[in-house]
Amino acid sequence: MDKEKLDNEFEKLWNETPASHSVSEKEASWEQFHSKTFTAKKRKFKPWRYYAAASVLLFVLIGTGIYFTGKPVTETAVMAENIIENTSAKIKLVVLPDSSKVELSPNSKIIYGQNFALNRKIEIVGEAYFKVKKDKQHPFQVFCNATTTTVLGTSFIVKESEKEAVTVELYEGSVQMNVKGQEKKWILKPGEKFTYGNESASVTEFSRFIDFDNEKLSAVSEYIEENYGYKVILPKDHLNQKITIRINKKEDLKTILQLISEMYNLNFELNEDLKQITFQ
Repeated sequence: MDKEKLDNEFEKLWNETPASHSVSEKEASWEQFHSKTFTAKKRKFKPWRYYAAASVLLFVLIGTGIYFTGKPVTETAVMAENIIENTSAKIKLVVLPDSSKVELSPNSKIIYGQNFALNRKIEIVGEAYFKVKKDKQHPFQVFCNATTTTVLGTSFIVKESEKEAVTVELYEGSVQMNVKGQEKKWILKPGEKFTYGNESASVTEFSRFIDFDNEKLSAVSEYIEENYGYKVILPKDHLNQKITIRINKKEDLKTILQLISEMYNLNFELNEDLKQITFQ
């Protein structure tokens, strides 16, 4: 049956009004159309048609995220990244999925995967202080330019300079430093600083403490305000009290407040909304 006759048959059926025919008339009409359209001649088997159809089917199934095994594509795909950026002028506190804490400096950002609790790898641009939760089964690694910091302890600073030099300052515990393309490893101890720039690495010491030697208590309150962002209100009769104390530069604020309160038999109230600490 040629194309023109086939088109005429379709047009005839299309234009008919269904309600004007009985069931027997509809069946007879269909039999007539079928006998004219499809001949009894046996077609040759052309396997390439089936291959093409299978290819299209496979493409459609892959496109929807399902394989013949029934497993979703996302099981083997790379998980999406999380990017946290600090665009403010103050330090931003970030709690990671494994409960580790990051003090992210202004104009800095960190990047880590969705499965971070099991694969603790994190990339940093800028500067951040890390206080890492210990987990021997899942090492904590920080990537910055060509360097990798593998955490064996707890707290350290990673800093990237404008000239792409990297500095790591260790405050507590231990870290191992690696440089891309180099077999040598550097194990840092608290108070040591690792610097890498211009394809050269070095380890030096730095001061991780701030000392107040027989200074006014108000000097400590000024230090807290400058480094932690909280205004400190002291009783008037304590403003000129003298204090001798050594404070870890990355000490937890509440630890410092508790120490002062015990030394001078004071109580303190910390107001997060006002960013204010009141001793009385």
